[in-house]
Amino acid sequence: MRYCKLCVQPDTRPGIYFKDGVCGACLYAQEKKNIDWKQRGYELWGIVDQAKSKSKGYDCVVGVSGGKDSTFQSLWARYILKLHPLLVNAVPGGRTETGNKNIQNLKSLGFDMVEFSPNPQVLKKMIRRDFFKFLNPVKVTEYYLYAASYIMADKFNIPLVIQGENIALTLGASKSGQTPDGDALNVDDTITLQSSYKEYLEDGITEQDLYWYHYDKQHLRDKGIRAIFLQYYVKDWSNTGNAEFAVKHGLSPRPNHDPAKTGYLNPYGSVDSNLNIVNQTFKYWKFGFGHVTDEVCYDIRDGRMTREEAIPLVEKYDGACDSNYFIEFAKAIGITMNEFWATVDKFYNKDLFEKVGKYKFIPRFKVGVG
Repeated sequence: MRYCKLCVQPDTRPGIYFKDGVCGACLYAQEKKNIDWKQRGYELWGIVDQAKSKSKGYDCVVGVSGGKDSTFQSLWARYILKLHPLLVNAVPGGRTETGNKNIQNLKSLGFDMVEFSPNPQVLKKMIRRDFFKFLNPVKVTEYYLYAASYIMADKFNIPLVIQGENIALTLGASKSGQTPDGDALNVDDTITLQSSYKEYLEDGITEQDLYWYHYDKQHLRDKGIRAIFLQYYVKDWSNTGNAEFAVKHGLSPRPNHDPAKTGYLNPYGSVDSNLNIVNQTFKYWKFGFGHVTDEVCYDIRDGRMTREEAIPLVEKYDGACDSNYFIEFAKAIGITMNEFWATVDKFYNKDLFEKVGKYKFIPRFKVGVG
């Protein structure tokens, strides 16, 4: 496993690229210093003016979870861009009390919001399928997370959709299929979403059940509906910066947060659902890095942390997950813990980890070395 020489991102991330030992995300961080942000601003205002000229009510749709990024996006759209947004929340399965609280906080800031809840029986079948087939239970949840915003824009003839982060830039995953630009209509081209939704037509699931899991990109283009990644246009976009901004506007953290139990340093990440905590541990076992790697890499590029300060945090907390989250997940999708661990055994990376006993995986690699 090879690491970026500027941060601690490994080359095992799907879609990542390196140049002269530097990962794509760090290359973009360097490129940002030379971007003509004034010109980007002109481009953004051109898109905004066009949206306002076409608007017959709402100017834009903002897909929200109630978390740090969506709070930033929503307030930026209204107060900086002077848009009239409709917020669309695709409710995750098993939304936490903190998630409910943050959605209510976002509403209280003065927004109209549509909340979409997928059929839990259908969603359960699809999450089970993705767990057994990919050890990636969040895969299908990303379908409706994105698609709901585009579907609502289509149905209400709202001319603009505002998304947040472009992974081709922020994570350096330009080989993911996502173009490294501001066009968010292409989000369905990423590695995670490239599979056809029709693959889920099994176990009694019908086309009608999957209405909210896909959108017609070309149809939206033909109607003149645009979608942007706000991060592409906003110089101050950052993981920690967005959290600090959102906290000032009422964002609540995960209660009793402990990185040793969640594998998250920041108590404001993925607070709406516990599913991501489990999935980040799966990511760690498959690719050798979890969410702490992502967090410290963001902060290294923002100048908030050094590489030397980051490595011990990654070694201590990356891939951490309290067993209660595993038990909760297994119960939610209706499997036994024996089925859970048998599936993990099929997918964990044997080149990167040594299995000790039934439940422990010891890394064969040294963080930041190689």
